[in-house]
Parts: sequence; structure tokens; C-alpha cells
Amino acid sequence: MQTLNDFLIFEHENKCFLEHDLSHKKTFSPPKIYLANGDLNRRWYVYFSFRNPKTGKLERQKNIYGIANKLRTKTDRLNILNHYKKSLHRLLKEGYDPYKDNLDRFLANKPKACSNMSPKKIVPAPIIEKEKVTPYPFIKRSVSTTQVLEVPKAEPLKVISTVKEVEPIIVPEPINTVEPENKDETKMSLREAFDFALTMKEKLVKPRTLQDYRNRSKVFIKWLNEEYPNVIHANQITRKISMDFLNHHLIKNTPRSRNNCRVDLSSMMQVLEDNEIIPVNVIRKTPVLKAKPERHKRYNPKTLEAIFEYLKKEDPTLLLYIQFISYNFMRPIEVCRLKVKDLNLETKTLSFQAKNSPLKTKIIPEIILDVLPDISKLPKENALITPDGIGKVWDTQTDNKRDYFSKRFKKIVKTKFNLGTDYGLYSFRHTFITKLYRKLVENSSPFEAKSVLMNITGHTSMVALEKYLRDIDAHLPTDYSDLIR
Repeated sequence: MQTLNDFLIFEHENKCFLEHDLSHKKTFSPPKIYLANGDLNRRWYVYFSFRNPKTGKLERQKNIYGIANKLRTKTDRLNILNHYKKSLHRLLKEGYDPYKDNLDRFLANKPKACSNMSPKKIVPAPIIEKEKVTPYPFIKRSVSTTQVLEVPKAEPLKVISTVKEVEPIIVPEPINTVEPENKDETKMSLREAFDFALTMKEKLVKPRTLQDYRNRSKVFIKWLNEEYPNVIHANQITRKISMDFLNHHLIKNTPRSRNNCRVDLSSMMQVLEDNEIIPVNVIRKTPVLKAKPERHKRYNPKTLEAIFEYLKKEDPTLLLYIQFISYNFMRPIEVCRLKVKDLNLETKTLSFQAKNSPLKTKIIPEIILDVLPDISKLPKENALITPDGIGKVWDTQTDNKRDYFSKRFKKIVKTKFNLGTDYGLYSFRHTFITKLYRKLVENSSPFEAKSVLMNITGHTSMVALEKYLRDIDAHLPTDYSDLIR
């Protein structure tokens, strides 16, 4: 059975390309080129997917290599793969099916495929034949040194030149395969391009990240409409335009916010580049600015005790929220993800989605069990800690829950104790990890203390834990006055 690969190579060698209707893309995906990141030692190819008639699903088909990997320059490989890609796309539009025998269709369309060729030129090809002449035989004779060898003269060679009539060689005029420069009808507008990127990202990122992408794209498009009204297509965005927008964002925001905006836009632009909607992701080439990281200070023991005593009377729900951060060393957003069913009081463990793991399990220390109310009769699917108490219905996104408790902490605690911007809910985690580490290191080496601490905090590696401890200045040396006196 002839394969699409065989037909494709034949099509490239004959260069008979047809214009066709590209409006329907139901049974196959548009062919794409794999460039192996420009590595000539690896194989480059064209790939595509076709809908399996049995399963009804798009399935990846055999890669198209052709002779591309025999070429030793990037330009040559890319040129021939582009021809393969265009020819493959046309063949698929004409009805070629990798799950069927396409030989009859190919033979039926062969005359049609070459019908646009220019008139033929007939070039006679003379053939000169030479008459075979038998060389004159050489006769050996034994002679003495005084004898002379006589060799009879050979008659001159006769050459008979004849011209025979042969079939003419047909040389077709080359077909112009250069595509027209004006292809605005196939270009995507700014909104269409970013909507396409958002659709592709929808099942790859979390809802909060997708919302950030959507907000960034709206702001970017609005700014382009005001500052660069002539930019109407996504492939018109240049590196200069990208830098102007990021500089505009930096003036109104922090370097960290500017870098986050750059990451979000670059992620969407990369989708457009991968799908050949734009030639290159220009935002990826913009520099990352040095941003000062946020620093959450630790509470001193006196302030910490005062906060806990105050919340016992004023807000026990907020206190329990803070105790999970403090005693279980969880991040604020991780506590917001907890549901009643996540706590197993029999095994004294809890499971949750962590920053570095889709599901992490920790023990519930006795200090938490002592303050935790009875949750055995509460609905398992309800959130553990809500604005109205323990185990109530709270149907909102996790980020909204975290923002709610941050504002509640600011209103009830920060205002009361006159705490600055460096103090927040995250500060409780830093405070108690530092306290625990310094207690462990009293009776063990720093390495032994970190090994125990890593199992408690949930850090995935010793390097990550050591960096965290350095950032919060958890490890301090003993008094070294005697060494410098």
C-alpha cells in the first residue's frame, strides 16, 4: 500500500503544487515541522495527526523525514521540510487518508496536478556512436640486441559519426511556487490571537493563572490600541513595542510586577509562535529586571504571645487558621485548601495540595489536636476553616479565601498591634520554623537538625531548606567575642 510519505516525496520531486481550499480542518491537524532546536545531529521531520475512523480521535501519524536529514545545513533542511509540509497539507485537503489505500486517488489526480504547466519545449538530443575498431595485433618476435623490431604500420582508425532520431526530452517551464506577500486574510487580529492562546492554556494551567493571562492580555491590547493603533495583527508586535509596554508597566508598578507581566505575556506569545501564528516570541527576548524579594519578618516572642492571647477572645477562627500555619508549618493558601475530609484523626494525619507537590501528607501534632474542635459530624466536603466558623459551606476560589483571611488579619491584628508591611500571615511560619531549628541545633549538629527539620517543614531537598533558612536568618552563630579580643 502506498503511504503518504511515498506520495509526498514524489510530489516534492515534481514540484506540482495546487491551490486548494483551506477552510476546513476537521479530520486532521495542520502539519508542523520539528526542528530539534536547530541540532543537525538529530532528525528533523514533519508531523501531523489524523482522525482514526475507528476511535474517532485525532492520532499522531508516522513522521515525514524524506531526504531532509541527508542535508547538512539548517537552511536546506528547513526549505525541503517546508515543501513537504505544504504538499502534505494539500494532499490531506484533497482527501488522502493514511488509513486507506490512496494509490487510485493519486493516479487519478496525477494529470490534473500537472495541468498548469507551461507549453512543452522539445529539445533534440543527438547521440554520437563510435565504430568499434579492433586494435592491430602485436606480434612478439625474439630478436638479438643487434636486430631491429619491425612493426607494420596500422591503418588509421575509422570513426563513423551517425545521428539517430530519438524521443524528444520534455523540459517543462518551472512553476512559480513563491507565495504572495499579501496574506492579511490569514493573519489573526490581536484579540483573536490572544484568545487562541488562552484556549490552548485553558487545560494546562490553574484557573488563577488563566485569569492572570486574561487580564494581562486585555491590558496589553488596550495599550497597543492607544499607543500603536497601526498594530492590528499579532505578528506586527516587535521587541521595541514589547519593551515600551513593559517600561510603561514598570513606571506604575514594582519590578517584580513588571517581571510577572513579562512572564505571562511571554507564555501566551510562545503558544502563538509554536502554532506559527507569529514568527518569533519577541517578549521572550526582553530582559528580566532585578527585583528585591518580599521579606516577611519574624515576630518577637513578646508580640507573638500577645497576638495569640488577643485572638483567643476576639477571633478564635482566625487564631485556628494561624495555628495551622504556625504549628503545622503550612503556607496560608495551603490552609485555605483544607477540607474536613482531609483530616484523618485516627492516623493523626492531614493531606493537602502543596506548592511543590499535588498531594502532601503531614502529621497533625498534639498541639493542633488540643485546640481543634470536634469535626467528626461535619460534612466532609465542606471547607475546614471559613469566615463563619469550622466546617461551613464556603463556595469560592482558593485565592479569594487567602485574600479574605489576609484582609481579616490586617483589620483585626495588624491595626491593633501597629504592625508594618513586613509582618503578615507568612511571618508566623518563618517564626516557628526558626524557633524549631534553633531548638534542634542545641543538642545536634546543624546537618542533623536540618535533616529532622526537612521532614517536618516539607521541603523537598536539603538545598531548598538551607536556602530558606538563609533567607530568614534562622541560623545564627554563637557569641564570638572571645575570638576577636
